[in-house]
Amino acid sequence: MSDKNPLSHFDASGAAHMVDVSDKPVTARVAVAEGYVVMLPETLALISEGRAAKGDVLSVARLAGIMAAKQTSNLIPLCHPLPITKVALELTPDPARSAVRVEATVKTGGQTGVEMEALTAVSVACLTIYDMVKAVEKSMQIDGIRLLTKDGGKSGRYEAKL
Repeated sequence: MSDKNPLSHFDASGAAHMVDVSDKPVTARVAVAEGYVVMLPETLALISEGRAAKGDVLSVARLAGIMAAKQTSNLIPLCHPLPITKVALELTPDPARSAVRVEATVKTGGQTGVEMEALTAVSVACLTIYDMVKAVEKSMQIDGIRLLTKDGGKSGRYEAKL
């Protein structure tokens, strides 16, 4: 396979494989992702005021996101297990959008990036919010999950356009 092929998870015959990163240098890497759980204002108030029947929705979702980031290589077949050095989640009620905004920051010192870990953390935190209040509102939408920034490694810095 040519080094110019951006689909590095496929070998010369087109079969999926885990990319060999053994020759890559260990560098500091960080990725930040975001997503939203959009809901009715009444549901957002229930979460914000801590009145959900299942308990503190934002705290449970934060822990779920942290746990998910650490399990990414078990969930996504071709992801490398990484020595994650930091996972932080910010869950912020956004009344103007009638949503909870979830932002995850993941760091490592390694040979490959942590974009998938940040995206997985956001995804699972959003799913946890949904799970904890679905009895109140099944029409919630998980929206806008995306990579905001990544830094480190050969490809350098990436910043999403706002």
